[in-house]
Amino acid sequence: MNRTSEMHPFVGTWVTADGHIRHELLPNGRYDEARGNRKSAYRGRYEVTGQHIEYWDDTGFTADGDFVDGVLHHAGMILHRER
Repeated sequence: MNRTSEMHPFVGTWVTADGHIRHELLPNGRYDEARGNRKSAYRGRYEVTGQHIEYWDDTGFTADGDFVDGVLHHAGMILHRER
């Protein structure tokens, strides 16, 4: 069961300091990742359990990350919430 909801505190856009990678975590449990000028470079679903996030790309690729002190650590990248 997907534990993501509209009220989940991690829903929103997360971005690297240089702005190159942008993860939009949607309230419906889907995500859209932009890379550089390439919008929707990756799309899929995600699930958050506690401070941990799992990603399942529509192409079958999987990844994960952790939220630590309001920062998303994912695949060697650090993403901050876009305000």
